[in-house]
Amino acid sequence: MTYPEFWRRYLGAHRDRRTRGLHYLGTSLALGALGTAAATRDWRWLTAAPIAGYSAAWLGHLVFEHNRPETFGHPVWSLASDFRMLGLFVAGRLGGELQGLGEKQ
Repeated sequence: MTYPEFWRRYLGAHRDRRTRGLHYLGTSLALGALGTAAATRDWRWLTAAPIAGYSAAWLGHLVFEHNRPETFGHPVWSLASDFRMLGLFVAGRLGGELQGLGEKQ
């Protein structure tokens, strides 16, 4: 599988906007924890980052999507896609990506 193929599959696994919202929340919390770890030099925040990030995202898959997170099959591409999806959302360009799937932003 190529990354462009994975990206379409990834978006398809995130059709519900509530799932995407939980991903944005989780990614933001994880980044905040990493920033706090750097600022305080407290390594425990490094443990909190993936817990905060993944628990919010996986909750969306469990409750809204009823599917298995892509993290398990392609962890690096999945993490990169989390940031890509958040960046496109913030830039107001995610709708164009979802349009091919027949989804709304």
